[in-house]
Amino acid sequence: MPYLLIAEQLLNGIQFGVMLFLMAAGLTLVFGVMGLINLAHGSLFMIGAFAAAWASAASGSFTVGLIAALAAAAAAGALVEVVVIRRLYARDHLDQVLATFALILVFSEGTRWIFGSFPLYLNIPEALSGSITLPGGIRYSLYRLTLIGVGLLVALGLYLLIAHTRLGIQVRAGESDREMIAALGVDISKLYTVVFALGAALAGLAGALVGAIQSVQVGMGEPVLILAFVVIVIGGIGSIKGAFVGALLVGLTDTVGGLFLPSLFELFMEPSAAASAGSALASMSIYILMAVVLIIKPSGLFGAKP
Repeated sequence: MPYLLIAEQLLNGIQFGVMLFLMAAGLTLVFGVMGLINLAHGSLFMIGAFAAAWASAASGSFTVGLIAALAAAAAAGALVEVVVIRRLYARDHLDQVLATFALILVFSEGTRWIFGSFPLYLNIPEALSGSITLPGGIRYSLYRLTLIGVGLLVALGLYLLIAHTRLGIQVRAGESDREMIAALGVDISKLYTVVFALGAALAGLAGALVGAIQSVQVGMGEPVLILAFVVIVIGGIGSIKGAFVGALLVGLTDTVGGLFLPSLFELFMEPSAAASAGSALASMSIYILMAVVLIIKPSGLFGAKP
């Protein structure tokens, strides 16, 4: 198999992984701090994509689209937290699942009512179109390479926010003992709203960035949400570092598995059957990875021990 093809697929896996991290980071923040299972997180991804596509088309600027995606997703997240989610913290996880599943339906139908049922398209900015030559003679999409850079910068910024700011201290304290920080005078309601809006903004940013390389359509967030849950389980619930490592593992496993497994099966069966069997196993590979991690470390790679 050509070296350049392998290198390109590895970069695709990293790009896929950092986009999953943007989804999983917000999800693990919400679950770690609030103990909330939020199935509607994928809808915030979709809102970011639609807001970016609409604002970019109206203004002719991709940057305006990104700002609109961040603002729309964060505003939707804050509104949902205040109106709906705030009433679920004391309820069990089944109530949270049912309520946030209902939010998926509300957001899907609301988006279809506002934007219609047809997909929207977000164009890659002209400055980032085309490809670039990397060391080793690898030709790779400049936009996808930019996505990797943006994802890594967001990961660094999120680490600095959580580890070295007052808000980060409150978030980590709220994850450990929310009653104690409430007794110390921290406004828990405001903290929860900020954390939820931050997680929503990260999901909206991911939606906007991915929207330029695929069509923007209703329901696009649910498949990504499933993968984000897999990332959280692999990395460990409540761990930002775990979300980052888990996202890269999932991205590389999915992409590299899709490249190598069909070729591997060709050693034992006909090419047409090998392609089908290899593709089926490749789609299962991330779940096999999750099962292996849970067998070895039931709390995830970086999760707290139960």
